Amino acid sequence: MISPYTIPFVGLKLGQHLFDFTLDKTFFESLPYSLVDDGKLVVKLNLEKKETMLVASFEVKGVVSMPCARCNEEMSQKIKGDLTVYYVLGDEESEDENLIVIPRESYEIDVQQSMYEMIMLALPARSAHKKNECNEEMVRLIEQYTSKPNSTDDNESIDPRWAALKNLN
Repeated sequence: MISPYTIPFVGLKLGQHLFDFTLDKTFFESLPYSLVDDGKLVVKLNLEKKETMLVASFEVKGVVSMPCARCNEEMSQKIKGDLTVYYVLGDEESEDENLIVIPRESYEIDVQQSMYEMIMLALPARSAHKKNECNEEMVRLIEQYTSKPNSTDDNESIDPRWAALKNLN
């Protein structure tokens, strides 16, 4: 079965080619270990075919559903982002993450992984509900069961070897 994110480039003329993708839950379910559970996204791909390479310029807009970093409940997160990936035919792998070397006998590219990486890069470093929108019961439970670092006012005795290191500050 051909992936809906596969683009045959052999029959394309030199120049610009536009592709639109609508991503939803099935897109994220097909990726193992996805950080996003669901989404409604539109990806626009401008694929420029040149003599020796393909230049793929992606743009994404939409909403993804993911766990809140504070209460772990599902939340919606708006995202917007872009990514440019270069595809070249060759035999050696590239160390550049935006340069993908594809085998010389290839006639198509699969853009699913590139779209997923663009979505992950568009996410904020920490996604959380606004303070009053979190599930407060869950926040209390998480705080209750997470370990807190030792503080100086604890009644626990500190190993004297480590206490000497504290004085070095």
